[in-house]
Amino acid sequence: MNLKIMPAAVARCYKSFGKIASYAQSPFLLLVRLYWGWQFAQTGWGKLHNLPQITGFFTSLNLTFPAFTAGFIGWVELVGGILLILGVLSRFTGLVLSINMVVAYWTADRDALKSILSDPGKFYIADPYTFLFASLMILIFGAGLFSLDRLFAKWIANRIDRE
Repeated sequence: MNLKIMPAAVARCYKSFGKIASYAQSPFLLLVRLYWGWQFAQTGWGKLHNLPQITGFFTSLNLTFPAFTAGFIGWVELVGGILLILGVLSRFTGLVLSINMVVAYWTADRDALKSILSDPGKFYIADPYTFLFASLMILIFGAGLFSLDRLFAKWIANRIDRE
């Protein structure tokens, strides 16, 4: 093989590989939404059905209005999880759930949050980590093709085209 054409061949292969791999993006985002949406919905449901215990935990963290906060966070996680599953308002939901998880780190796992650079293992074994990671993924990449967001965007585009 001619050494002069080798870089171009490698570049073409790499470009083709990237194109093929990108087909996995929407199915992957769907799996993330389904799995982590379900996890958020379950944790929200659990909080709402155990408000006295959650209120006690929030009281031990010295949160203001612990009873209100427990109910509010329960609803945020339950509704946010359902919205993720459906792929509705996905980026906004990802933002709200990300903020929720940063606050969870700050209030319940502050040492883990502070160790993000000095001891990353402590950061990523904390309970909020995977929830935060999934929320940020949807916030940044969106819901993907298999979502109600996508259908809504298509509907809006069709309406604009008709006007």
